Amino acid sequence: RGFIALTTGLGLISLIVIIAASTVVVAGGWGPPEDSHFTFAEALWASLLRTLDPGTMGGDQGWGFRIIMLLVTMGGIFIISTLIGVVNNAIENKLTELRKGRSVVVESGHTLILGWSPEIFTMIKELVIANEHRKDPCIVILADQDKVAMEDELIEKVASRNNTKIVCRSGNPIDIDDLAIVSPQTSRSIIILPPEGQNPDATTLKIILAIVQGKNRRREPYHITAQIHDPRNMDVTAMVGKNEVELVQISEMISRLIAQTCRQSGLSIVYSELLGYDGDEIYFQAEPSLAGRTYGEILDRYRDSAVIGIMPEKGEPMLNPPMDQVFGPRDQVIAISENFDTIRLSPPEADAVNRSAILNLREAEPTPETTLILGWNWRAPAIINELDNYVAPGSTVLLISSEPEAERLLAHNCRNLKNQQVNCMLADTTSREVLDEIELTAFKHLIILSYSDRLNPQEADSVSMITLLHLRDITRKLEYPMSIVSEMLDQRNRSLVEVSQADDYIVSNHFISLVVTQISQNKHLNTIFKDLFDADGSEIYLKLSANYVKSGVPVNFYTVLEAARAKGETAIGYHLKSVPQTRENLFGIKINPLKSDMITFGEWDRIIVLAED
Repeated sequence: RGFIALTTGLGLISLIVIIAASTVVVAGGWGPPEDSHFTFAEALWASLLRTLDPGTMGGDQGWGFRIIMLLVTMGGIFIISTLIGVVNNAIENKLTELRKGRSVVVESGHTLILGWSPEIFTMIKELVIANEHRKDPCIVILADQDKVAMEDELIEKVASRNNTKIVCRSGNPIDIDDLAIVSPQTSRSIIILPPEGQNPDATTLKIILAIVQGKNRRREPYHITAQIHDPRNMDVTAMVGKNEVELVQISEMISRLIAQTCRQSGLSIVYSELLGYDGDEIYFQAEPSLAGRTYGEILDRYRDSAVIGIMPEKGEPMLNPPMDQVFGPRDQVIAISENFDTIRLSPPEADAVNRSAILNLREAEPTPETTLILGWNWRAPAIINELDNYVAPGSTVLLISSEPEAERLLAHNCRNLKNQQVNCMLADTTSREVLDEIELTAFKHLIILSYSDRLNPQEADSVSMITLLHLRDITRKLEYPMSIVSEMLDQRNRSLVEVSQADDYIVSNHFISLVVTQISQNKHLNTIFKDLFDADGSEIYLKLSANYVKSGVPVNFYTVLEAARAKGETAIGYHLKSVPQTRENLFGIKINPLKSDMITFGEWDRIIVLAED
């Protein structure tokens, strides 16, 4: 029986005992000898006091009255003891229920995370930083895990929470009843974390169905961000989620990231800076006073933010649009800034541009490139196809792996290559003898792929780590610096072999976690990231500064911005080789510099620009 029923029953028993005892005392004339007018009301009061406090009967007079009050006191002791047991049991049950994480969340405007995986810690750390300027932010987690275990792991791995409250609940995100516990109807955004194991896309699809087709769904569209592993599942998931779901296609994004970062020194650091909240990020800002001006005219109107595009009132975001693109009254500026409140319009500075230092030299004609790929998984053909969009004709790729089907699969999936020739070699990529026989100096780029198709994540990462450590040692002894892009499945393993130089980058689900977290805060960023990682449209390039401004001449960033604008490009930063190439200095990379600061570029320094090629 419930707590209320039990306490009500005990209350009725107490009332019956008190009334019965009072009736017997008054009817039998067994009241206290010193009180000849002992009424029924006084008898009720005396019986109630002795029920609640046994010590009250200590001063009773008259044996009849004493015996009746003794019986009342004994009944009271029994009733009060039972009540204490009932209350104690109810409190214990409630605490057990709270520990199980089954109570309904009463928050609103919260970020809801459905699922649990190692990626969640990166996401929460980023959300905590993003929430610093919000009032009473909250993150709610629903996962098929023990609530106490989740809370303990979060305490261990997310030490700083600032002003963000984190609430954990236990339940299956696919179950509509469990989903109701975390109030998705009042959430600001929802992140779906795919489970580890086979066919995670099926679980993601079921969770989306439970949200958008739930019986208590809200009228307003949800803002759901989800990951899809298999590109074949994109269409059906998009069909179910419609305009309420932003999908991140993991394999496609990782393939494009590997293809881009292996070719440009420092590009991985640029992406890390833009995707993490601990630095400068991409924001959208309305600015009606700019209406009627062109994109080229507004580039220098923000002293401490870097304008990179326009968000039209209707349509998709435009990165590095034509310089004559007119800004509408309800359009928004897309800018890189420290925070959303640091995008401040500033008056133009007179004579800020040193036009005598500007050069308008053409980039050198691209030359054929050589790429070495060690390892294999099903993304290998996609990476090679993506590389084909960037490299010059006559480029070559050598793929070495222990996968016997690699050559056949490449021949089938890479048959439309225009700029590259692919060769395959069957060998053990962890063998030092095999690696020593490779003429590494003949290659400009190096990619290590995880054997994720046939090994579990830990075994696959172990193979990649062994190969990476051997290669670092070989290139160090050869004194031949080259870009090494490695693939790690587990973020914990990534930390063990953290990057040691700007050309050394490790791709893992950590990168996807950053992307998903950013999109969960602004759905339009999904289009931005797709554009950045697509060979079509504008991407980020690090180009020789000598083609923009004179080397050895101090210039401010207004001058760099103007030099890039003359080429139809948007400058967002620079890469200096003269500063210490350490992680603390971001290997000399600066994103969104203060435009009035003076910089002196060397011969091999780079300008970071948004450009179409």
